[in-house]
Amino acid sequence: MNPNPANRITELLARWSGGDIAAREDLIPLVYEELRRLARHYLSRERQTHTLQSAALVHELYLRLVDESSVQLSDRLHFFSVAAELMRRVLVDHARKHSAAKRGGNHLTMTLEEDLISAKQREIDILALDDALNQLAQMDTQQSRIIELRFFGGLSIDQTARALGISPASVKRDWAVARAWLYRELSRTTDAR
Repeated sequence: MNPNPANRITELLARWSGGDIAAREDLIPLVYEELRRLARHYLSRERQTHTLQSAALVHELYLRLVDESSVQLSDRLHFFSVAAELMRRVLVDHARKHSAAKRGGNHLTMTLEEDLISAKQREIDILALDDALNQLAQMDTQQSRIIELRFFGGLSIDQTARALGISPASVKRDWAVARAWLYRELSRTTDAR
């Protein structure tokens, strides 16, 4: 057994990727609190009447991870990168269900951090954000992944660079460009309402 938690996580991910279900069960307690912290951080920006709690978000994330037929997670950063993508999907699916339940009523909104969008536009429709990120992914996959990792995954510039295998300078540059593009797109959506 390796006493370093990051090494232990990497070891368990390798075993899980190799088909060892027991490794998956051993992994969850090691990453659960970090996933809860990320979920709490993200949900703290949601409107106060939001019905999804951090534990439910992590549990849904876990179910989706288990449901993935070919899990190939190489290390801790890769795991949290995949978790960020799945967390985004869970939140968007939740927003869509909520909107459908209201029969096209108000979409769910969230509050974005000031460093992602300007302070003037802090509340954003999560479905509009998802649509904008999907558009960005068609134009520049890397910029879309950077937004996803930094915003949904809570990764730093350096962690994002390692997860994507690029330099921190590239992350900073693409982060700035993607934020500006996202601000413009989300402003159009807000103005159209």
